[in-house]
Amino acid sequence: MAAPKKFPSIEPDDVEIPEGKTLGEWVESRVARYETRTLDWNALKFQADHDPKYKRAQMRYIGTGATGVASDDNVIPAENFTFSTMVLPAGCEGPLHIHRDAEEVFFVLKGHKIRLFIEHQGEEVETVLTERDIISVPPGVYRGLRNEGIEEALMCVMIGNPKPVTPTYPEDHPVSKLKR
Repeated sequence: MAAPKKFPSIEPDDVEIPEGKTLGEWVESRVARYETRTLDWNALKFQADHDPKYKRAQMRYIGTGATGVASDDNVIPAENFTFSTMVLPAGCEGPLHIHRDAEEVFFVLKGHKIRLFIEHQGEEVETVLTERDIISVPPGVYRGLRNEGIEEALMCVMIGNPKPVTPTYPEDHPVSKLKR
């Protein structure tokens, strides 16, 4: 097992409030309120245009995630990770994909049968998540998911990289051939 990663210790004297901002203004600049978020059904539209089963929406809070959205002025800038919610309609799926540069975490807020497909070096496993279940998928491992429930699912998605590389898909998957 690898040694634990070392993280820097940030002391109160090390924190720099941006020039020209009060503590209150700085704190507010780090808040993303639900009322100012919008569901982005276009972030992965190229997949849904190919097959409606890939329809899903992202609501960004911290950073832009790994969907290929280049920028979003309405998010908290990512420093160490990204955070968004994803709506996954009943019967829809996120295709098998890999993040080579980041751990990805799925936390189910709403949904009763979210099947995760995990593939690594030819071995495949599945697990089913329901409300308040979480899974952490390490970098370098393929993952995909499908909402097998009868209602729309809502998940929190965290990616452990402030600017993750856009994921790739298995060469034999139809999504791998699509242009963004």
